Amino acid sequence: MNSAYELAKVKYRELEVDTETAMKTLSETPISIHCWQGDDVSGFENAGEALSGGIQATGNYPGKARTPAELMADFEKAISLIGGRKRINLHACYAIFPPGEKADRDALEPEHFKKWVAFARKNDLGIDFNPTFFSHPMVRGGLTLSSPNEDVRAFWVRHGIACRRIAAYFAKELNTHSLCNVWIPDGFKDVPADRFTPRKTLQKSLDEIFAEKLDGVIDCVESKLFGVGVEAYTVGSSEFYLGYAASHEGVYDLMDSGHYHPTEVISDKIPAMLCHFDRIPLHVTRPIRWDSDHVVRLDDELKEIATELVRNGALQKALIGLDFFDASVNRVAAWIIGARNMQKALLFALLTPHKQLAALQRDGRWTELMARQEAMKVMPVGAVWDEFCRREGVGDDGEWLETVMRYEKDVLRKRTN
Repeated sequence: MNSAYELAKVKYRELEVDTETAMKTLSETPISIHCWQGDDVSGFENAGEALSGGIQATGNYPGKARTPAELMADFEKAISLIGGRKRINLHACYAIFPPGEKADRDALEPEHFKKWVAFARKNDLGIDFNPTFFSHPMVRGGLTLSSPNEDVRAFWVRHGIACRRIAAYFAKELNTHSLCNVWIPDGFKDVPADRFTPRKTLQKSLDEIFAEKLDGVIDCVESKLFGVGVEAYTVGSSEFYLGYAASHEGVYDLMDSGHYHPTEVISDKIPAMLCHFDRIPLHVTRPIRWDSDHVVRLDDELKEIATELVRNGALQKALIGLDFFDASVNRVAAWIIGARNMQKALLFALLTPHKQLAALQRDGRWTELMARQEAMKVMPVGAVWDEFCRREGVGDDGEWLETVMRYEKDVLRKRTN
């Protein structure tokens, strides 16, 4: 145990904060890490084809994963340098088919994800899942579940049903829940003549997808303010999905930190949602002016998200997932930076004397509250973080990058895109 940590432990004890408890809680809090950072959301269906449906990855950094084996190897390298409990978040387009075989998205089966289950068992991971409602020829006119074309709508309903069954398979095989998240790109580029009908059609489609009761599946819907090519109108808006989740037992509203107006933050929404929901699914990303899905940094909003979860006793209710994809930097490093920053934010929150600060607010002692909140910003959290990393065996912030750069030299740069 290092001397810097011992000094930090004493400083926090003076505030009635137990650093040992904080590190234990952090180690036990799972982070769901998205597979699609490793290959720029390409999946394994149609290698080399461009993304569509409002999805965009920019950059051409060498070493993109091209196969399931490469993606799994890269993910393993990343999680070896991330402490605590981890999960992997998959999209349906990452199905792995036997040689010479292929199934369209409405015909996906659990067997197409057996290798992912084996991978999860090997690495002690749970699996979360997402139907893939983009980058497919059956996205017609930018619409899927809200399409007026019954063939299109029915195709995507079948896809949603298939994906929930796959999520149930993950839950059963791995003896843990599987979050199954529905996000669709549906919307219009310019001002629509009818905003109501597409949403009623989406409601009908969701009812059909969620009709089957499945053990171990946590269902959620994810809204978005707008997207590329659907700037004027998004069918799956925040109001629509929040109302749907509130009126349908067992369905939750997933909040993505990039899917709201630039002046909105999900940290402010978390305590409101806790008044009504027993689970809070999250996609944590970093928007720059819009839903740009930049690598998560340790910024003020990330700290506030973690703070609202911790001070409201909601870590057990939260389902924390990451969602970013950056092709301009080392993709393995991006996973590590984003996940470790999420954990650092949680550690900041776990090392904060929330009860004492809340008491100051309750008593109207606003000057003292402000002073103490500012003083917390320079407490020695870094020493506690270094000790956490040492105990988890993942290297501190001055060590792990060298490991990744060696991996880039020995593995990633030998790949040809």
